[in-house]
Amino acid sequence: MSPEQSPVAEPVGIVDSVLAAGRCEGVGWFRFWFADQRWEWSDDVAAMYGYAPGEVEPTTELLLSHKHPDDREPVECSIAIAVEAGDPICGHHRIVDTGGAVREVMVVGDQLVDESGEVAGVFGYYLDVTETLEEERSEAVSDVLPDIIEARARIEQAKGALSLVYGISPEQAYRVLQWRSQETNTKVRDLAAQMIQEFRRVARDTPDLRGRTDHIVLTAHERVTRD
Repeated sequence: MSPEQSPVAEPVGIVDSVLAAGRCEGVGWFRFWFADQRWEWSDDVAAMYGYAPGEVEPTTELLLSHKHPDDREPVECSIAIAVEAGDPICGHHRIVDTGGAVREVMVVGDQLVDESGEVAGVFGYYLDVTETLEEERSEAVSDVLPDIIEARARIEQAKGALSLVYGISPEQAYRVLQWRSQETNTKVRDLAAQMIQEFRRVARDTPDLRGRTDHIVLTAHERVTRD
């Protein structure tokens, strides 16, 4: 089943914008339905695990079998908590693909709700942060050159917040910003400014800080003032 075939309501614009933008290298979507413990993933996520499109049916057991041994238990707990409490699945962990290569991925998720407003599952994106491409960094920096000083300050603050919450490097945090910028057609500097504005309203000791951060990352572009 593709995202547009789902009967479940989602935050307006998130998946639609991704589908309209086409494929973005190193990013893929997933869905997990609580009722029947059913997973769906895009061809891009399948490729991260080393599978060809349609080669396997994703299951919890299959996904866990590919987790790095040191990361399997936290991911298993995250899935269990999602089913029990309806919390999004999110975090930074390593997977081992079918060829034995280790890949670092960010999982950014949010709740799936049905037409009655009940949480029916979770959805989100895998972002492969194994490598950060210098060419992409240069393009993004060039985009903010006219206001480089002010813009870089905002971007650095956003990177710092993402690094702190997700436990990733500044380079990987910047890739998260690039990803959302490309998929939502929003300037990196504007997206960073909006995220910082919203991060400031979230206390560090807020319950489910990572889930709140995921929601901001996925939806901040909707609240950016467009020219």
